[in-house]
This record gives sequence, structure tokens and C-alpha cells, in this order.
Amino acid sequence: MHTLLLLLSWTALAVGIAGSAAVVADNLILGYRQPVKLMELVWPVTALYIGPAAVVAYWKWGRPRSHQWRQRHGPPPKRPRQADFLIQLCHDGSHCALGTILAGAAVFAIGIDTSGGKRWVEYTSGYFMAVAIGVVFRYSAEAQRRRRRIWAAIKAFARADLPGVSAFELTLFIWLALAEHAIFPAAPLHSIPVYWFFTQIGLIAGFIAAWPTNLWLAHHRIKAEPPDAFE
Repeated sequence: MHTLLLLLSWTALAVGIAGSAAVVADNLILGYRQPVKLMELVWPVTALYIGPAAVVAYWKWGRPRSHQWRQRHGPPPKRPRQADFLIQLCHDGSHCALGTILAGAAVFAIGIDTSGGKRWVEYTSGYFMAVAIGVVFRYSAEAQRRRRRIWAAIKAFARADLPGVSAFELTLFIWLALAEHAIFPAAPLHSIPVYWFFTQIGLIAGFIAAWPTNLWLAHHRIKAEPPDAFE
């Protein structure tokens, strides 16, 4: 059982890294730079946990936004509203994925022991890291629109992004806790590929769980524009 789990984990990790690297290479080496630079981080991070589906979405909806694509093919086709909505979810998911990665790395570097029911330390730090990253993303977006007000970025994040990020994080934490203590209690979560494999599943579940929250925000025009709408 452990051997199969390790094989699945290494495969999922390799597929995620390969997809992320493909997007980065397309941006930085082939020159299909995104007009909103944050998307050059959002797309690769999304590919880390969603894999080939994120690469296909980037190819269909992200790549045509680049200046090089427009030079060769003309104006990009208009994206459906569903695509804009999914990109918003990818944006929230990138906060959570990056927060999880950075929090896990920090906990490991500091040497905090998360065994014996102390995993909440990693969960809590991951949530606050995701929130901090979200605020930085909002501030960067405001700066691209020639606004540099940190309080405006915090308010915008709290109003439009925090509910979705919280839904993402809560679902991820519930899944990881259930996986560790109930579903797969014997799983070697101390192994980085196994822990990331479980995290990938949790992030995909969070993507689904944040769907209704973001639908509500979009319906009430609280979150009305995709992250790459301002060029």
C-alpha cells in the first residue's frame, strides 16, 4: 500500500512540476509574457496542483492575452464568462497553494515538530501566509493601475478575495485532518511527495468548495472582474 501511494505521489508531483515548468517556459523562454505579470505566477502555481487541466486552460485563455500572440494572430477571442470565473478561482487557489508551500517550508526550516496533533501550527501559518500573499497580489494589481495604497489593497482583498480564500483553506485543512487521522492514518505524511499529493487533492477540493462563494461574490458584483482584466 505504501509503495503504491509513494508511486502515485511521485507521479502527481512530477506531472505538476512538468505542467508548471511548461507554462513558465512559454512565458519566459518563448516570450508569451502575460500583460498582468501576476498571471505569470498564478498559471504555473495552478498547474502545480491541477496539472494538465491548468496547462490547457492557460493555453486557451492565458496565452492569447500575451503581446506576442496578438502580434501573430490579432486580438484574442472573447473569453466566456465561465472562463473569467475560473481564472478568479485560480487566483484564489494560488494564494492558498503558495501559502501552504511557504508555511510548510518555514515550519521545516524552523524545526517545529508537527507530529502528535500539532499539525494545526502548519494549518494556521498556511492560512495567514495565504492571506498575506493575497494582500500582496492585490497591492501589486493596484500598483499596475497606478495606485499604491496598502489599505486599499487590504480592503479590496478582504471584500473580494478573503471569503474564497477562506473556503479554499478550510476545505484543505478538513481534508488533510481527515486523511491523516481517519481515512489514511498509516500514510507516511512525513514524506514530502505524499504530503504534497494529499495537499493537491485538498486544493482541488478547495477549488470546488470556493465555487459557490465566488459565484455569490460575482452575483453581487463584489468580485466582478477577472484578475487579468486590467491591461
